[in-house]
Amino acid sequence: MSECNSCPSQGTCSTEKQNTCEITINPLNKVKNIIGVMSGKGGVGKSTVATMLAYELLRNGYEVGLMDADITGPSIPRLVKLQDKRITTTSEKGMTPLIAPGGLKVMSTNFLVDTEDSPVLWRGPIIGNLVKQFWTDVVWGELDYLIVDMPPGTADVAITAMQSMPITGIVMVTVPQDMVSMIVSKAVHMADKMKVPVLGVVENMSYITCPKCGERIEMFEYDDNNFMEENNIPILCKLPMNKDITSISKKGVLGLNKDITDEFSKVVDTVVNYKK
Repeated sequence: MSECNSCPSQGTCSTEKQNTCEITINPLNKVKNIIGVMSGKGGVGKSTVATMLAYELLRNGYEVGLMDADITGPSIPRLVKLQDKRITTTSEKGMTPLIAPGGLKVMSTNFLVDTEDSPVLWRGPIIGNLVKQFWTDVVWGELDYLIVDMPPGTADVAITAMQSMPITGIVMVTVPQDMVSMIVSKAVHMADKMKVPVLGVVENMSYITCPKCGERIEMFEYDDNNFMEENNIPILCKLPMNKDITSISKKGVLGLNKDITDEFSKVVDTVVNYKK
């Protein structure tokens, strides 16, 4: 974005970088790439895709962190099997992220509240400040990739996240419905105005496969070609609606079948090969 009128740090921000209000990261951290996973609305599987991306990058030998910036709807801890864990102490160096199975570094609001179902009754500026703290006060260490599960929509917290961190690119998550595509288009245009490149779209819940004959059945009558061409963004992959994906919170990402991981590898390839 060419000006900082909507930034919570307006008037106090000391950065001289153009088109951003990036905040200095913890000096102990060296994060090479930040990939935001975003959606125009909730309920489309954004957090699931963020978790899958983090684990696939980890499986490919990269050092990876996963930041749950969806402050009021934090589902990442359950997806990575850390729902019962809490951060009880901090040091002068900052907060240390928890380690999920496989070695994934994770930070979420749910690690800071009493119980998993404790609501976060905060207003926008406080939520925005916590997103900043997840960038400035968490000791991520050396990472090849930090995956950020962005808050849904185009409200102030999403803006704060984009302005606070030097995001390399955005992976957009959608489902194949006309109404959703209109909302996603708003998010794509928002990212464009914020000067953050959209690397592509993951179309979730795209189809089901008949368990008897294997026929691929598309649940929605939807032509996405015009939408993608108008916004000049590719569809990176189309994920089915099946039990493997919907059961990630119980079985974990590491148990996904090869068909799904092969399809999702297109997303990983795009992220790894993208040069800012």
